[in-house]
Amino acid sequence: MRCGGAGGGFLLPQGALLLLGVCSALSLEIKASASMRAYVGEQVTLKCSFKSSFPITESLTIDWTYRPFTGGQMETIFHYQSVPYPTTVGKFKDRISWVGNVANGDASIAIESPSMSDNGTFICSVKNPPDVYHNIPQTMLVVRERGFSFQLTSAVLLSILVFLPSIIVVVLLLVRMGRKFAVQKEKKKPGCKKSSIEVSDESEHPGTGTCLGELRDRCLNCVDTDEEDPY
Repeated sequence: MRCGGAGGGFLLPQGALLLLGVCSALSLEIKASASMRAYVGEQVTLKCSFKSSFPITESLTIDWTYRPFTGGQMETIFHYQSVPYPTTVGKFKDRISWVGNVANGDASIAIESPSMSDNGTFICSVKNPPDVYHNIPQTMLVVRERGFSFQLTSAVLLSILVFLPSIIVVVLLLVRMGRKFAVQKEKKKPGCKKSSIEVSDESEHPGTGTCLGELRDRCLNCVDTDEEDPY
């Protein structure tokens, strides 16, 4: 926030000078997401960034506070001053981790294994003396069950594109092999077997290669034999 000054050599009243000094101190700007969605059991990061007109020193402090939607008192779940101090009590015990970087103006934290009971309002507060006045952004966290909905990630989509054509080719080969096996099985059924001589004679004597043709030839041979026997 910037406050305008007076010009033209006019003197300001003492109260106006005091107000101008306060306004000039409001140079610390904090940004945070207005709302966040998380899923039960999956880590969620609460992002918070800040910008100060003064150099970062060891006096810089960061505080995260929480209030459930159902109401109640605000509780501090994280404190930072040179090193992070996650809360050691309450339902957020051992579940808050520091993922920020003060040198880059990052004051983000992460919540491990969130549950629906964590739904509430989170407030990120940063102070970098003498820069201590700032806006108060609030983040509303809503934790839900993911359910059984299937999400197509890039990896899953790539796998489908790679393996689907291969699966189709394999299925077609199996169908072709199945038909070929059925034909071979049909040919192996019991029946008259043809010799090489019979196969070559089929073109000259149609019908001799079949069972009826073979039976006819044998009958003719028997008749010829009976005619040659003397009485």
